[in-house]
Amino acid sequence: METSKIFEANRTSTNRMRQIIDRMSPSDLLTVLPNGWTVADTLGHLAFWDYRVMRVIELARENHKVDSPDLDIQLNEVLLPFLKAIPPAKISAMALEMAADLDEMLESCNEQLLALIDAENHRWVDRSLHRNEHLDDIENFLTN
Repeated sequence: METSKIFEANRTSTNRMRQIIDRMSPSDLLTVLPNGWTVADTLGHLAFWDYRVMRVIELARENHKVDSPDLDIQLNEVLLPFLKAIPPAKISAMALEMAADLDEMLESCNEQLLALIDAENHRWVDRSLHRNEHLDDIENFLTN
């Protein structure tokens, strides 16, 4: 696993998120994307999943193994009303904070732990894959 490339991609996606958030207006955060989620909802989704990976890493460090209980496939939809209850400016700040904190946490992991996490789910190590998927949607919709 080429961790240096993954870490760089993660940092790049976090910086991209920062740039997108910095140029958004409060009304941009309330823009409804084609999937029915607002921009703020989507950023909250990213914050939630980055935080979940942080918890996986914390538990793996404590237990010396990766334990990832299956999550209900409908979790995103169940989570959505809670995301909508958080003010958009707060949720965009949370998304950025979680992304940056997770980038640091991943970079502080030893190679053995990263390999265990990666074997369980590569997207937990290369967060840029998930982030950029949603950042592409946000940017494309806001610029059209």
